[in-house]
Amino acid sequence: MRDLSRRRLIAASGALLLPSGVHAAGGSPVAKTTNGPVRGFVDQGVKAFKGVRYGADTGPRRFKPPLPPNSWTKVLNATAYGPSSPQGGRDDQAQSEDCLFLNVWTPGLRDGGKRAVMVYLHGGAYSTGSGSSPLYDGVRLCRRGDVVVVTLNHRLNVFGYGFLAKLAGSDFADSGNAGMLDILLALAWVRDNAAEFGGDPGRVMVFGQSGGGAKIATMMAMPKATGLFHTAATMSGQQVTVSGPLHATERMTLFLATVGLAPDRAAQAATLPMGKLLEGLSVRDPFTPGALYFGPVLDERSLTRHPFWPDAAPQGLKIPMIIGNTRDEARAFVAHSKPDPFAMGWDDVAGRIAPEMRVDIDPDHVVSEYRKLYPAYSPSEVFFAAITAGRSWRGAVIEAEERARAGAPAFVYQLDLPSTVEDGRLRAMHTTDIPLVFNNLAAKGSPVAPSPAAQSVADKMSEAFIALAKTGDPNNAALPTWTPYELTQRATMAFDAETRLVDDPRGAERRLFAKVPYIQPGT
Repeated sequence: MRDLSRRRLIAASGALLLPSGVHAAGGSPVAKTTNGPVRGFVDQGVKAFKGVRYGADTGPRRFKPPLPPNSWTKVLNATAYGPSSPQGGRDDQAQSEDCLFLNVWTPGLRDGGKRAVMVYLHGGAYSTGSGSSPLYDGVRLCRRGDVVVVTLNHRLNVFGYGFLAKLAGSDFADSGNAGMLDILLALAWVRDNAAEFGGDPGRVMVFGQSGGGAKIATMMAMPKATGLFHTAATMSGQQVTVSGPLHATERMTLFLATVGLAPDRAAQAATLPMGKLLEGLSVRDPFTPGALYFGPVLDERSLTRHPFWPDAAPQGLKIPMIIGNTRDEARAFVAHSKPDPFAMGWDDVAGRIAPEMRVDIDPDHVVSEYRKLYPAYSPSEVFFAAITAGRSWRGAVIEAEERARAGAPAFVYQLDLPSTVEDGRLRAMHTTDIPLVFNNLAAKGSPVAPSPAAQSVADKMSEAFIALAKTGDPNNAALPTWTPYELTQRATMAFDAETRLVDDPRGAERRLFAKVPYIQPGT
């Protein structure tokens, strides 16, 4: 299987050809990284480098911290994305344990530009995804803001978060956070190479959606991340708590049994074929609905506390931060569940929301309260709204509240602009903000079709993120004044065809769920 992965890696390496439709105007740019020189290409006036190695092959060191790559002297092509972490179920990209690659878009090389650097962390929880989606192409963001844009791949699922410390001993003490350590290695690469790519190592912003935002929240509690980034923005991605070591060990024990290993043979997981480990990912989680959860672990090494419990981790409080969510988040998760949620009646709603809210609250009471709050809502509208508030939005509220209590309030947004997926019935669903922030409405897979209203929101959101990266404050001429989220007013920027600042949007929904404890799903 590893030989197969290497063949796929070679096929994806870019060979000697530039991507289709791209012309290297002015010659192919060569960047001199700290590891060795790489040759990129020019795309719409932007210098692009894809598949740049920042770490060594993780296969020989499975479940262990990453290492920098061996240096090279020959110019390597950086014209195609590198393989993603093994994750199974996808045929649209190469997958390999040799996956520590990143991508850079920049207006200039070695020009002393000292541009802000915007590093994007992809979503997919901690289990799937890569930095090579067309939605993440950095050309338009780079051109709009005169910034450097970086995306990256890192280890996922069991390869990045399989916790073996209690089962296989000290050799695997860091296994539960290997994927997070990959990200820190990538950020160290950014720090060391920013000037070569026209960037400022003292102005690095991390931003990410869904799992990418959760990874950012996690890093705010990781001492090893100190100084590697200076501003942050999370988009529909929170991490209030991380997995405890006992639950993580129980999950790993179940995983090992699925691939045929007893606990006393746990160390042998490091030598099983990659495909065998992928087979184990299909087992159901013992604590959370869905497939087996893998994510960062409170291992007392990389993580010695939770990111936002019992309060916001102090080390992250000096980092200016945007925290955002989409208004109809959960429609993306449950719109296609069975029976059809768009056809449900009132007698169905309480039973359907009970397992989906992920908090222990009387579902009949929730339905009753929503019907009082929104008398015109249909059963399906109550279903989607309650799940969004209880399951998806709650973590963002907690993070914003804790930063406010600590005297370091964040800038909070709510995306109201509806997606155009399925004729708009999924509304402002999960992922709708990605093409808006990247200004990539026409990209393949965009949930928002180009329109004057959508472009107006894209202009405002991308300018806000660029401003945060440059100055630590998202305010700019394109926006109404954006004040931070304090507990007195809970100021929230509502991005829509008419973007406006509102106080405590959906406040009654927030108060309804505030009465019950919240534990991050999966942890």
